Amino acid sequence: MAFGFQCLRALPVKYLVAKVVDFAEKTKKVAKDDPRRVIHSIKVGLALVLISLYYNFQPFYDGFGVDAMWAVITVVVVSEFSVGATIGKIINRTAATLLAGALGVGLYSLAALTGSIGKLILLTAFVFLVGSVATFMRFCPRIKARNDYGLLIFILTFCMVIVPGYQDDEVWETAYKRFSTVAIGCFTAVTVCLCICPVWSGVELQNSVSNNIEKLGNFLEGFGAEYFATMEDDRRSTVADKSSLESYKSVLTSKNTEDAMVNLASWEPRYGRFRFNHPWKEYIKIGTLSRQCAYKLEALNSYLKSDIQTPAEIKTHMREPCVIICSESGKLLKELAGTMRKPINQYSSISSTCFSRSDLLKTAAESLKTLLKGQSWWEQAVVFDVIPAAAVALQLIEVVTCAEKIAKAVHELTSTGTFETEDTIATPTPEQQPNNMRREETVVPEAVIMIGDG
Repeated sequence: MAFGFQCLRALPVKYLVAKVVDFAEKTKKVAKDDPRRVIHSIKVGLALVLISLYYNFQPFYDGFGVDAMWAVITVVVVSEFSVGATIGKIINRTAATLLAGALGVGLYSLAALTGSIGKLILLTAFVFLVGSVATFMRFCPRIKARNDYGLLIFILTFCMVIVPGYQDDEVWETAYKRFSTVAIGCFTAVTVCLCICPVWSGVELQNSVSNNIEKLGNFLEGFGAEYFATMEDDRRSTVADKSSLESYKSVLTSKNTEDAMVNLASWEPRYGRFRFNHPWKEYIKIGTLSRQCAYKLEALNSYLKSDIQTPAEIKTHMREPCVIICSESGKLLKELAGTMRKPINQYSSISSTCFSRSDLLKTAAESLKTLLKGQSWWEQAVVFDVIPAAAVALQLIEVVTCAEKIAKAVHELTSTGTFETEDTIATPTPEQQPNNMRREETVVPEAVIMIGDG
């Protein structure tokens, strides 16, 4: 004890103060990054207060005794950040407790018919068999993704019900108390979670997928301005904020997060714009296409940072169609991201714009292909200088394909029964399109064709 006090006194006061200040700043940053974390902490504290009132309510305590503490433990373990995570744990915990309790009582009743020695042998065999099978089932990928927690609680509850049967006959009472306290804890946790500032996993998933698509669009717009910048553009600092050229990298590692959010969203009830049987798996498809596009952007970014740069003269020949592809692809992806965030009644107009940009991209891609097949200026260039430029052009053509696939997937999502019918997002006629869209279709493609023919 004395040695500990000596070590404490030996620490400089400034060092302790600096550590406390650093900890406070980090805590403040965590709360500032997402204020909902503070709200969630308060919600868990409130749920614990409510369940502790049950525990201190004398009739409740007289009925359950120290087993009432399981209600408190249940609130602690099932109170998660989002509604989907909380309900998923509650369903798993409740179902596992009920099944394990029923199975434990049934097997104990069967074992009790064989006498004391036979009961001991059968109970031991049941514990081994059920524990082994349930543990092995946790390795199954689909079960592990949705029911791993439930299987864990199943094993625990089964053992808590059947193991005391070795020494006494209170199996029924143990099963009843266990299920009742778990049910009370789950009810308290889900009530607080749903009634006070709920965080919906479906909304988080939608925002995550749409933000990833928007990051791809930001990169393409920035890449076109950066890679094909002229001397005049450099003087004007075309890309003032180059952080958009790096934000796409988070898309490459988004698979696990999106898969987890899809799993959590599937547990949630109907709310807001999301109805029953909402096609959550469509978000996995869109996320997969977004990552495929992000890998192509990674290749484009490598050419942007490469030590071997294509001469400006060669870039000039292919600048116009490539810039159009980058700009229109970026705008298309950003509009698709906006489509996923907009209210249902606005899907139709946004989809019309997306179809228009898709047509522009197809025309620009065909013009770029025609330009690459030409021989007039390729023969005068050094092969070492031409290869990077050609690789960038081919990657941009692939990006057009990726953007069209993402657009198709988003439209399939928004055209399901939970949103709008397919008729509401059909390709608009020229008379139905706004004036600015008609001007865009008549002027830009002509410019692209002129470049291709040149």
